[in-house]
Amino acid sequence: MILRADTHPPDMRPDYTFDFDHSQYTDDDHALWRFLCDRQKPLLKNRACKEYLQAIEKLNIVSEGGIPDMRRVSDILEKTTGWKLVTVPGLIPGGVFLEHLSKRQFATTWWIRGRDQIDYLKEPDIFHDLFGHVPLLSNPIFADYMHQFGLGAVKAKGLKAIKLITRLYWFTVEFGLINTPEGLRIYGSGIVSSAKESVYALDSPAPNRLGFDLMRMMRTNYRYDDLQRSYFVIDSFEQLFEETKPDFTDYYAKIKEMPELGESELLPTDKIITRGTGA
Repeated sequence: MILRADTHPPDMRPDYTFDFDHSQYTDDDHALWRFLCDRQKPLLKNRACKEYLQAIEKLNIVSEGGIPDMRRVSDILEKTTGWKLVTVPGLIPGGVFLEHLSKRQFATTWWIRGRDQIDYLKEPDIFHDLFGHVPLLSNPIFADYMHQFGLGAVKAKGLKAIKLITRLYWFTVEFGLINTPEGLRIYGSGIVSSAKESVYALDSPAPNRLGFDLMRMMRTNYRYDDLQRSYFVIDSFEQLFEETKPDFTDYYAKIKEMPELGESELLPTDKIITRGTGA
């Protein structure tokens, strides 16, 4: 979840958006984008879900020869699912980020990582956002889930439950896995944009892989500075949308009375797909 702003362009609006000129990217910026795409494409071929793979082709995310023009991608999204991309300077306040989601707007950072940050970032860059998050916004069901999440998160802010709904975002949008006839596949943006985690999430014996459980996810702590200790698996995007459709007010009240769960902790009620070694 995006939490703060680090830079303030002179033309930045109150909602932290600003107009960015795509021509400002350098040849080195485009070369770095190509390197990151070329590294991820073979890794994701049999690891990412088909909906994601179809989406990056549909939006032409990897074949322009460099960083795609966000205005072009936004136009396609708007015609397809009613979403549009808005450019922000970097990390922005969480409440502002959620307001954008509730309006079917995805706040996308403009900057790209340096070559000294190829494998680890403290904050999202355009590769994480545009390669990781944006493709599935062209999928109608996932696009509706994201809008539904945004509306619910704005309400959660008023109920002082942001921490709980942030965990849902983390374990679905950022680090979600999906069950398919071909086996487990990746859909979370934090995985598909990471060379290391896109292999680890499916192949490593270390993490737990657990069936989707809404209240359980909102009780579970996570690591933002390391590989995940547990992943949650949905059966379909339809399941994700339907199971998060009810009002969460009663859930929040119940969860606040329950203990938080550690990153690797297992419960007798868990649907364990893979019990991790914890190594």
